[in-house]
Amino acid sequence: MAASSDTRKTRVHIGSITPGAHTAGFSETSVRLADAMTITGFDSTGQSTGENLLPPRQVTADDDLDAELIALGSSVAVAAPAIPAPIIETVEEQVGRPFWRRWLTWRDVVALVGMLAVALYLTAPIWLNLDHELRDDPQDQAFFEWMLAHGARVLTDGVYPFFSDRMNYPDGVNMMANTSVLAVSLPLTPITLLFGPHVAFNVFLTGALAFTGASWYLVLSRRFVTSRAAAWVGALFCTFAPSMVSHAGGHPNIVSQFLVPLIIWRTLELRVPGRAVRNGLILTGLLVWQAFINLEVLFMTAVGLGFFCVVMAAVRRRSHPGEVLPFLRALGVTAATTLAVLAYPLSVQFFGPQSYQGLSEYVRAFGADLASFAAYSRHSVAGDDAIAARLTQNPAEENAFFGWGLIILFAGLLIWLRRSAAVLTAGGIALLFAAMSLGPNVVLNGVDTGVPGIWAVLHSIPVLDSAVPTRWAMAIAPIVGIVLALGCQHAADTIRRQPASRGPIRVAMITAVAMALVPLIPKPLATVPMDPVPSFVTSGAWKAYVDDAHTLVALPLPDSAYPDPLRWTAETGHDLRIAGAYALLPAQNPQDPNDRTAMFAPPWRPTSGLMASIKQGNPLPEITDTRREMTLADLRFWKAGVVVLSPQTRDIEMLRTMSELLGFRPTWTGGVWVWDVRHLVDNQDAVLVGGEPY
Repeated sequence: MAASSDTRKTRVHIGSITPGAHTAGFSETSVRLADAMTITGFDSTGQSTGENLLPPRQVTADDDLDAELIALGSSVAVAAPAIPAPIIETVEEQVGRPFWRRWLTWRDVVALVGMLAVALYLTAPIWLNLDHELRDDPQDQAFFEWMLAHGARVLTDGVYPFFSDRMNYPDGVNMMANTSVLAVSLPLTPITLLFGPHVAFNVFLTGALAFTGASWYLVLSRRFVTSRAAAWVGALFCTFAPSMVSHAGGHPNIVSQFLVPLIIWRTLELRVPGRAVRNGLILTGLLVWQAFINLEVLFMTAVGLGFFCVVMAAVRRRSHPGEVLPFLRALGVTAATTLAVLAYPLSVQFFGPQSYQGLSEYVRAFGADLASFAAYSRHSVAGDDAIAARLTQNPAEENAFFGWGLIILFAGLLIWLRRSAAVLTAGGIALLFAAMSLGPNVVLNGVDTGVPGIWAVLHSIPVLDSAVPTRWAMAIAPIVGIVLALGCQHAADTIRRQPASRGPIRVAMITAVAMALVPLIPKPLATVPMDPVPSFVTSGAWKAYVDDAHTLVALPLPDSAYPDPLRWTAETGHDLRIAGAYALLPAQNPQDPNDRTAMFAPPWRPTSGLMASIKQGNPLPEITDTRREMTLADLRFWKAGVVVLSPQTRDIEMLRTMSELLGFRPTWTGGVWVWDVRHLVDNQDAVLVGGEPY
């Protein structure tokens, strides 16, 4: 067969290939035909994509070899694969279309717009009320607004990206050990500068959900299934599962999973022979990008993919013996280049200033309640706040709330698709992650059963000691979403093969999916009014007290219960430097110098501890000269230029205590009470006796 170089006019006939024929056009057409064979749902072996997770392009290696032989003018005659005529006509029509029309159909556009619509539906409260903050996790929202300001400062001022002293002065904060989200904060710099970090946070969260949904849909529809409806159902669950909606209440870094489906796809593509460098470098780019969004999500994805690839390599070792070596070569390229790029940032994270070694025992015990798997999250329409509160640590960690309907459907799909080793392997990984999420001790309905979980063995292993066990349940959602998509695809394939069963199968599948997913429909994120940034900060009045030699000390010092000062410094573009922090910091326990586990606040100091105690409602202590000496020492440690108290709960008690400690009353400036303490901090001879400084 001779083929014209004008691919738009190419006609392919079934039969043998004439040696030495002109093949420039045929080579391009053969690639498009290979793509079409994937798009139609079958690889060259005739296996349905519903039966084979990620139809491999290298299964058509014989076809690729044929094209190579033809291009080289080989004298060996090779039989062309039989290709249905409708597919050929479809390919001819596609070739002449613009790229974007070949890539996106109207169904794709509807699906992608739908993902954005659901993301906006969830985040509408924070857009309609810009003076509100997230109700369930306001401290993390303030933290990420601070991180967005840091990313903008990296670009505008060229500051060091992996460490900052803009809070927790003088010790500072290790940014690599604190989810710096540099891969998001840097691109969002224009929005942060133009509209402020609060609006940038809203863009971050909404975009994270929308892009994650779009990414899942495109990967599922292009590489896993052929049915657009099946891909949409799977992508919807992957993006808006109860665990994702739960984390959307304050953890935009965790819901930013738009790279996860791409990482899965490109990891499985490593087995394509002859492309080790190309595929390895593509995967490296995705891994590095994800590392600067959230390492925890990357780690869980790597663990799941590791198990999947090992099992599938063993299962396919005879039917596809040529996959392992290309995979290992490409994986070696990925590992070498990824480690080379991330070597320095990771060294800062694990060994740099203010690095820590694992989470505290308290956090490492955060396991998912076994009963929560069959329950409904408070963020779902079928959820109950009281039940959810009993089964989880906080509203932002409802990772395992799938409900009985989805559990039964997932089990049924595993049975229905049991001929697929890939599906069964995915199901096994889901069970493994569920077991890991239970934590060191199995808890049922809020009661410790005394039965140890497998995490009791794993939680002390380096790297794993920095993981929160309950979040392993969150990693189940993508597996469920993929299996849902494959199940819907299998139903569509069955209907095509057996037209007479169209009605019963369609009704059964729609009913089962609806019963499982309708109760999980998410509710919009809850918000509450936000304390405004005081005009003392927004007007720049703080500049009269804070400079390169002085900081601002807020009362109480910022922590998980009072993160507002982080928002203050974020609003100034990090020009304002503060003492105290809400961040992961090493314990620095004086009674155990070797204890460097992470805490969510700086090490305790007398003044910060005193103000936190008052804020919590404890009685006012007696003010003695000893307390005054400790307060003065703390102010000098922080290099305080000004002490500030904003209106809040128990503010009068804190005002009286600090005035009595310092020996003078504050002034009301810019909506806050202000104590100018520079004369005490700068003068090393100054002391406080009987409440009078001299």
